[in-house]
Amino acid sequence: MPMLRPVRRGILGGTFDPPHLAHLFAGEAAYRDLDLDVVTFIPAGAPWQKATRHVTSAEHRWQMTLLAVEGVPYFEADDREVRREGWTYTIETLHSFPDEEELFLVLGADAARGVPTWHESGEILRRVTIAVVPRPGIERGEVDAAISRGRVVWLDTPDVRLSGTMLRRQARSGRSIRFLVRDSVWRYIEAKQIYGPG
Repeated sequence: MPMLRPVRRGILGGTFDPPHLAHLFAGEAAYRDLDLDVVTFIPAGAPWQKATRHVTSAEHRWQMTLLAVEGVPYFEADDREVRREGWTYTIETLHSFPDEEELFLVLGADAARGVPTWHESGEILRRVTIAVVPRPGIERGEVDAAISRGRVVWLDTPDVRLSGTMLRRQARSGRSIRFLVRDSVWRYIEAKQIYGPG
């Protein structure tokens, strides 16, 4: 009787403030390039590395993430971090998935370069393959050197220079972010006035 292969899961975490098209491009590239079964988008609850800045409420970020992945059969939104009390640590999230699953942590090159500074980074690198999205100005060698003790694959993605910081700034200055996020996400932001001028 043939053995079923373990689930191959991409994990794309982040503040998702808001989730934008570059996140979706990264998820799509991971799904195609790595022959994944599913890409799980996990908005952070209380990300400890962003403790010094204001982050939109977890509930709004969760609702936007649900809208961002809607209708894509191999994308899913997962609320395990927004439900968790206290600071959010990646290693705790990874431990919450079944041991037999093959996990791929999808990160921008800037974030991947910083993995050694993360809580229990050695354990993270033992558990996952890091799937890296190239970023302008960050050399592959920098990332490969930073996470030399882990498994690294590079994704082939278009150069989409979007960031949550950029979109929040643009929205707060009264400029449109339509077509930089999915239309349902844009409508939610507008309806709730999440990044209204202020």
